[in-house]
This record gives sequence, C-alpha cells and structure tokens, in this order.
Amino acid sequence: MKKTQSILFFTWVVSIIATLGSLSFSIINHWTPCSLCWYQRIFMYPIVFIIGIAFYKNKVRDIVYILPLSVIGMFISIYHILIQKVPAMKESATQCGPVPCTGDYLNLFGFITIPMLAFVAFLLINISAIYLLRKSN
Repeated sequence: MKKTQSILFFTWVVSIIATLGSLSFSIINHWTPCSLCWYQRIFMYPIVFIIGIAFYKNKVRDIVYILPLSVIGMFISIYHILIQKVPAMKESATQCGPVPCTGDYLNLFGFITIPMLAFVAFLLINISAIYLLRKSN
C-alpha cells in the first residue's frame, strides 16, 4: 500500500472508531446525547462513507468533500468542550435539549470527555485530509 493509501485508510479507521464509539455510548451505555453531541454526530457519520468510497476507489482527491464536515464538526466540539470546562461559559450555557450540554457522562483524568474525543477524531481527520490534499497536487 502506498503512503497516501495508508493515510487514507488511517483516516477512515479514525472516522469508524469515532462513529462506533458514539453509537456504543448510546446503545450500550444508554447515554442520551445532548444537542451538541447530535450535531457532532451529524458531521462525523457521513465522513465514514465518503472516506470509505475514496479508499475503495483509490481517489485521494475525493477527501476534499470531508473537509467542510470535519472542520465544522471540530468547531462544534471546541465549543462543547468550552461550555463544559470553562466556568464562565458553563454558567451562560442554555439548556439545549432534554440532556444539558454541560453535563459529563464521561470525564477521565478531568479532561477526557465525549466532546474531547470527538475533537481529537475531527482533528486527526483534518490533519490527514490536508496532508493528503497537499500531496495529491
């Protein structure tokens, strides 16, 4: 496998793990996602299919279609992290559905939360996509 194909495969695996992780939180742990978690899912789930097709067809240039989804998803994750962890933002956050967006179902080591996991996945996808697009020119 060429280096670009390996990176494309890695990006696909990251998106699959993020998708399966979010589904396991809902289905296995029975954690109801807040509104911001839903938005992050909306931007992550199509990435799995787009990258999967690009990998299957060996079309690295098709990765350009995931960048808007991944960048927007990453900014939603950043905002979600901020309203969970920054006291001033936490106080000003509104109730965004049946589950508050400021709540922490998962809080490992004081900073690893569900939005942080989504942020890392989006960040890895963005870095890989930008690298692949630069290499394909």
